[in-house]
Amino acid sequence: MVRLKQFSEDERSHLLKLPCPVFETTPFVPPITPEQARIAVVSTAGLHRRADRPFAVGEAGYRLIPADVDHDDLIMSHVSTNFDRTGFQLDLNMVLPLDRLKEMEGESQIGSLAAYHYSFMGATDPRQMEDEARTLAALLKYDQVDAVLLVPV
Repeated sequence: MVRLKQFSEDERSHLLKLPCPVFETTPFVPPITPEQARIAVVSTAGLHRRADRPFAVGEAGYRLIPADVDHDDLIMSHVSTNFDRTGFQLDLNMVLPLDRLKEMEGESQIGSLAAYHYSFMGATDPRQMEDEARTLAALLKYDQVDAVLLVPV
């Protein structure tokens, strides 16, 4: 894994100054327990199925990943040259923990697993992703997802 100290001063400064969104409102629904929740995963690992278009530099879009995807059908096309793919190569669950969530579902630790999960390419300015994130929020709502596990990679 790349450490912040391995970057040049300019790169460190850029990474540390990336904006973090501020929300002016609070949630308008009461929380539910994990045992009641339908959960989806959103990763920034740049994952996609072999037949899907690879991610491009600065791309704000996402790729749909079915819950029953074959691990061998997933590719990581993350474009950052500093990105360490070792975890993905050793265990997909490092970047898309579907197997762990299926186990939790089987043990009734979560209510259910969503039909679809999503991956963005993480080396993108989050402000450029707002339109895609709003579209994705509607898809999650349609799938009756209560909670999203965000896996920043």
